[in-house]
Amino acid sequence: MRTSHPLWPAPFPILIPEPRGYDMVAKALTIAGSDSGGGAGIQADLKAFSAMGVYGASVVTAVTAQNTKAVTAIHPIPDDIVAAQIKTVLDDIQIDVVKIGMLGTPSLIAAVADALAGYAGPVVLDPVMVAKSGDTLLADSAIDALKSILFARATLLTPNLPEALKLVGEGSTQAQAKALLDLGVGAVLMKGGHADGEICTDLFVSRTGTQDFSALRVNTRNTHGTGCSYSSAIAAGLARGMALSDAVGHAHTWLHQAILHADELHVGQGHGPVHHFHALWK
Repeated sequence: MRTSHPLWPAPFPILIPEPRGYDMVAKALTIAGSDSGGGAGIQADLKAFSAMGVYGASVVTAVTAQNTKAVTAIHPIPDDIVAAQIKTVLDDIQIDVVKIGMLGTPSLIAAVADALAGYAGPVVLDPVMVAKSGDTLLADSAIDALKSILFARATLLTPNLPEALKLVGEGSTQAQAKALLDLGVGAVLMKGGHADGEICTDLFVSRTGTQDFSALRVNTRNTHGTGCSYSSAIAAGLARGMALSDAVGHAHTWLHQAILHADELHVGQGHGPVHHFHALWK
């Protein structure tokens, strides 16, 4: 079954259902690289969690020297330290969802999978490959490891169109999504931001149906961290007990508003960040 979602005219916020007692806060863990400019990676993930009312824990996989114009250096964190961060967090904190972002090498991908072996909750996997500036963040040698080791663990995979091309080759968006499902992921969100046209459409494909999420394209260069923020907002919805398609729709609405308000921030001279707290900062 395929359904389409209308363009989003309504402003954010939208009420999120509260599945637990008022004395408990949903908790999410992000496993990703750090962005010293604050617009993407761990920093964007934690901002998205906070904007959604979710407590965020973090595991740093790499430290980048990065701003709105370029990534000038990347320092990978040793695999054993990444694994130790994951295990230490999970030993103490009841994590409701895990979001995975930048993983640079096959050995790190394997270490993360091993560290998550005992975790039974949902996982949102954002296959971060290239920064907004064009700098490569995932080595080609790691792509096969990502597909063979982590895809089967992913509740949702969130590739943009260039990432989908690298993962499964050419084809229609629907065909690429099916190929990704065949590799073992639970569902796929094909992000359409790199396509042409005044309407930007994201395609959500699960094993039970397909749904379009569309919005008018925003004329701004300040879109740094959109992928990280989007996947983290979806993860936050899952942490708070939303069904997967509802979490995607809620995050889509929030991100569209974050892009609409991005020019208000005036951060940097290149591709600035989206406005994570557009509904909170007045």
